[in-house]
Amino acid sequence: MKINSKILVILGPTVSGKTKLGVELARQFNGEIISADSRQVYQGMDIGTGKDLAEYGAGKNAVKYHLLDVDNPKEQYDIKQYQKAAYEAILGLISRGKLPIIVGGSGLYLQAVVDGYNLEEQGGRTTDDTDLEKQDLAQIQAMIIKTDKVFFERLNNSEKNNKRRLIRYLEILQSSKNIINQKPKVNKPPYDFLIIGLEVGIETLRKRIKQRILDRLVNDAMINEVKALHITGLSYQRLESFGLEYKFIAQFLQKKLTREQMIDKLAIATGQFAKRQMTWFRRWEKQGRVIKWFKTNETKKIIKEVENFIK
Repeated sequence: MKINSKILVILGPTVSGKTKLGVELARQFNGEIISADSRQVYQGMDIGTGKDLAEYGAGKNAVKYHLLDVDNPKEQYDIKQYQKAAYEAILGLISRGKLPIIVGGSGLYLQAVVDGYNLEEQGGRTTDDTDLEKQDLAQIQAMIIKTDKVFFERLNNSEKNNKRRLIRYLEILQSSKNIINQKPKVNKPPYDFLIIGLEVGIETLRKRIKQRILDRLVNDAMINEVKALHITGLSYQRLESFGLEYKFIAQFLQKKLTREQMIDKLAIATGQFAKRQMTWFRRWEKQGRVIKWFKTNETKKIIKEVENFIK
């Protein structure tokens, strides 16, 4: 089977089953997974980020993956680093006759690779990047407003108050000026992309989110992961900056929340996060990117779509 420079992308909100589908397609179509998750790049953040390493299998039957565990969570891994590493992984897979399968829910990472954002004027990990981390929320907000006030006004309240997310937006705004109304400056990748989107009904989504939280708290597994990260030197402030599981468990460990409050707040925040992911994907479609949506139980239809794509 000849792949030629074709790349499969699987996206969707959290708990939609992206990893499971990606692994199944990798087994069927001689592929390997390239993660597109802004938190899964960090070492030691396994349970909270949902790396689901067991999904990839073990031994000779294991599906190989890329861009998981590539950096220390004490460091800032930026969008330019991800884009460069993703393109290197893609070239390596194509040279070996493998189908690259990009799997993830981080819209910014996906667009940077698929649309070919020109980030050359952006450095990698520089003094400026470090300085951004040292700025408080109000200072980062002011920088975005100065760069593009209209963009800032269109963010929802959660996004406006998420320092980590704002830093990522700022990286793109500084190179593209406006990622909503205009297409950013690009270097169009020489690849043919098929983008598969997984849709999940809101009620199913809520149930899956709550169940996943409870599953991860069995024997305090997820809590122990956050404790371990703190022991290795990650401050509670840094842990909270990663959002969701790390934010609320860090607050629980500081006795700012009861266990019940932690679970309730995490469930609500994760649901809101899933909505923001879908908003990003729909916005990407409005910019002209074709995403073929399937329900999570339509695996046979997805397989047929991929078969037709790689012919």
